[in-house]
Amino acid sequence: MCGIAGFVYGESFSRTTIQSMCDQISHRGPDSEGYWHTDDGVVAVGHRRLSILDLSAAGHQPMHSDCGRYVLVFNGEIYNHLALRSLLAGQNAELNWRGQSDTETLLACLTAWGLEATLQAIRGMFAFALWDKQEHELTLARDRVGEKPLYWGWCGDVLLFGSELKALKAHPSFNAEVDRDALTLLLRHCYIPAPYSIYQGIQKLKPGHYVRIPVRGDVAESKAAAPVAYWSLNHVVENGQTNRFLGTPSEAVDLLENCLSSSVSEQMLSDVPLGAFLSGGVDSSAIVALMQAQSTRRVKTFTIGFEEGGYNEAEHAKQIARHLGTDHTELYVNARDAHGVIPRLPSMFCEPFGDSSQIPTFLVSQMAKQHVTVALSGDGGDELFGGYNRYMAAQKVWGPVQRLPKFVRQFGAASLRALSPAQWDRLFQTLSPVLPKRARLSIPGEKARKLADVLSLTDGHAFYRQLTSHWNDPASVVVNGSEPETLISNSSAWPKTDSLEHAMMAMDAQTYMADDILVKVDRAAMATSLETRVPMLNHQIVELAWQMPLEYKIRDGQGKWLLRQVLYKYVPRELIERPKAGFGIPLDSWLRGPLREWAESLLSEQRLRREGFFHPEPVRTMWVQHLSGKMNWQYHLWNVLMFQAWLTEQ
Repeated sequence: MCGIAGFVYGESFSRTTIQSMCDQISHRGPDSEGYWHTDDGVVAVGHRRLSILDLSAAGHQPMHSDCGRYVLVFNGEIYNHLALRSLLAGQNAELNWRGQSDTETLLACLTAWGLEATLQAIRGMFAFALWDKQEHELTLARDRVGEKPLYWGWCGDVLLFGSELKALKAHPSFNAEVDRDALTLLLRHCYIPAPYSIYQGIQKLKPGHYVRIPVRGDVAESKAAAPVAYWSLNHVVENGQTNRFLGTPSEAVDLLENCLSSSVSEQMLSDVPLGAFLSGGVDSSAIVALMQAQSTRRVKTFTIGFEEGGYNEAEHAKQIARHLGTDHTELYVNARDAHGVIPRLPSMFCEPFGDSSQIPTFLVSQMAKQHVTVALSGDGGDELFGGYNRYMAAQKVWGPVQRLPKFVRQFGAASLRALSPAQWDRLFQTLSPVLPKRARLSIPGEKARKLADVLSLTDGHAFYRQLTSHWNDPASVVVNGSEPETLISNSSAWPKTDSLEHAMMAMDAQTYMADDILVKVDRAAMATSLETRVPMLNHQIVELAWQMPLEYKIRDGQGKWLLRQVLYKYVPRELIERPKAGFGIPLDSWLRGPLREWAESLLSEQRLRREGFFHPEPVRTMWVQHLSGKMNWQYHLWNVLMFQAWLTEQ
């Protein structure tokens, strides 16, 4: 895991410029640094290294190809690089390896096979920049599902790129303004989806894409370069739906177990200490179980616990760790610990990011870094195998709702809104001892509010968008903001699927997973110089998951059936079966309590008017309602607060 940065067409080259850009992302690579530029200073690239494979100088970057044509800076891991080395050796017996790094393997593949063939051959997480001296061409590329970040864009006639926005901002030509349209997307989703960023003219390279930029003196030609897809999840989804797995359920379980075991084995390759996050849920437990089954040592596992009731999953994780025999470390944190992270969030995430689970994710990463340099996580299981509650809602709620007469929907919505979310929460808490297990919902008040909102919707696309929205009309909140089109809002861009549930899963994988979950894990972990790996997102497993029928994912009102069957081979069912809980914090009560003064300062009417990004009235109304306890607007408000906190740091 590393950090990369660079620029093209700098007016007056200075080595200190590329150094300054890389210094901003030194946390991504604290072990070494390296820089290279063309003789005329037109192109410069830099690298910060976190040594994982081949800790020697042979893995130093920027790396030059043996033929002298290419220069590479690379962030990530190529998990099948040893197999690729064997393949290359069979094709070129005279190939001389300088070391054992996957960077050298990647560069050799690019030299021997070219860009397209290499991108199809490699398995891993990556973002890289490749300079071709012969063609005077810069290539930027990003992994299939978006595990590793890459920003790029033009400021005037200067092209800037880097692993994080703070690297681009360190260049003297950076002059991008806040993109108010992107800000509307933050309010709707709690993140800014690719290709947008918080700055005008600066974009995220979309997962599964590359862009070739000619650098031959014609800036107009360079600016005309557009990203190209080399891998498409929509294509994978539609291909999987057409070519269904035809085996028995038990054969499907065995196949998934074998594929997951292989992916875990590949991703356990490391020359530094390695461990795993363990929340006690299905996904992380499955990854840890497969790790421990293949390890001769006790796997190091890490869990964060919260003292507040209803937000603590640490006890479940401890039981699973005890059963699997891992070397388990847990840390209980209180509100003060979590509050201490908040001032670091604007710098950590570079652009406003509203998923409040960023806080425990950072804390567990910080703890893990004290013991290991690499941690595996279970992310991806929900999107691939149907784990989110909204997929079950599509079956249990949307199906019946769309058949109800309009007046019945209106009455139902009014009834649900008769109680505030806080009152629903208290009611469910009171009734919990007598409720059946499956009726013991987490955050019932929030779910009641969302159900009320969807009762008047007309189609499945609108149902999904409603479930994944915070502010329903964010353009009315952002001054001079206009909400741009995204994958979610453009239903014609959705893949053809056999069900709404599968369509929702495909959208989640391309939006929420790529732009929220993976961003959260990458930034929070890299802020502590910890590398994270996600075995579930091996693209071969992604493709296998989409060949599986829906009934292998959602069965009897419960998600992740197939993944659960794999896990039950290693962990007793009774340790796993409980209501799904997110990796959250008691944000609603914190905003009314210990965070109230901080939030009030950021949401004051005078400040909102002076800064001119938000219309004060809707924000203030929501803030007052939240403080009263009548409504729980924690997520809506957190999106605004994260922008306000970010703006303060600019």
